Amino acid sequence: MQRTSLWVEMGVIYLALGMSAVAADKRLLLLAQGPDGHPRLTHEYQAGVRVISRCLEDHPGLQLRVVSADGAWPQGPDLIRQADGIVLFLAEGAKWIQREPRRLQALTQLAQNKGGLVVLHWGMGTRPANYIDQFLQLFGACHGGQDRKYKVVQTRARVALPGHQIMSGIDDFDVTDEFYYRLKRVRSASPPIPQLTVEIDGRREMVAWSWQRSDGGRSFGFSGLHFHENWKLVEYRRLVAQAVLWTLQMAIPANGLSVNIAPAELLLERP
Repeated sequence: MQRTSLWVEMGVIYLALGMSAVAADKRLLLLAQGPDGHPRLTHEYQAGVRVISRCLEDHPGLQLRVVSADGAWPQGPDLIRQADGIVLFLAEGAKWIQREPRRLQALTQLAQNKGGLVVLHWGMGTRPANYIDQFLQLFGACHGGQDRKYKVVQTRARVALPGHQIMSGIDDFDVTDEFYYRLKRVRSASPPIPQLTVEIDGRREMVAWSWQRSDGGRSFGFSGLHFHENWKLVEYRRLVAQAVLWTLQMAIPANGLSVNIAPAELLLERP
């Protein structure tokens, strides 16, 4: 992966007299996988996390690590435990988390430590329904079970909560994407809050949400990003980048984060 840096265990840095301290950088782990059988230009997980990394690489107080999570991934649980936040962009993520007990344990520990959790598209998915409930406790919503719904639509995405930090600098916009909708949601006194909605079959559906968890941490999910081309939309890049910062409890500019990216940055590395 290009343009990423490995985090260093920094601890607390003391100034000249040792009386003041600077907080350590937040460590963000971006997890992706290789092709999952979908057509090229869809479910481009590795290329997608490179875009996220590019948008955030110069952000102060943030260290990034992009990792391929294919195969058994034995080093994964340790990497998750070392992180302050995680982005999950891979295939059938709810199942992927739970089929390895140490992986689930590490993510649960991250959540208990008020870590930030971000999930994108099929990363929130599972075909078998038995993986839904545990995933809901971490991320707040899930695209799971045999009754899960998804559809490619050309629509106008609407900002559901304009005053929220995640939506800073984002207005309603037109998009064509495959969205997951009618997601399963966690039962909570403080449930997930819709951030972005689209109309599907005459009904407005939540496709992005934020969730202030009871453990003090934050989660975010976005069910779009089926098509890699949609990273060209400044609204998509800003939505995801600002959601990452929000889950890490970092400041977001009132007018929105600068997420400029050259067209070449969107090109795929694989043929």
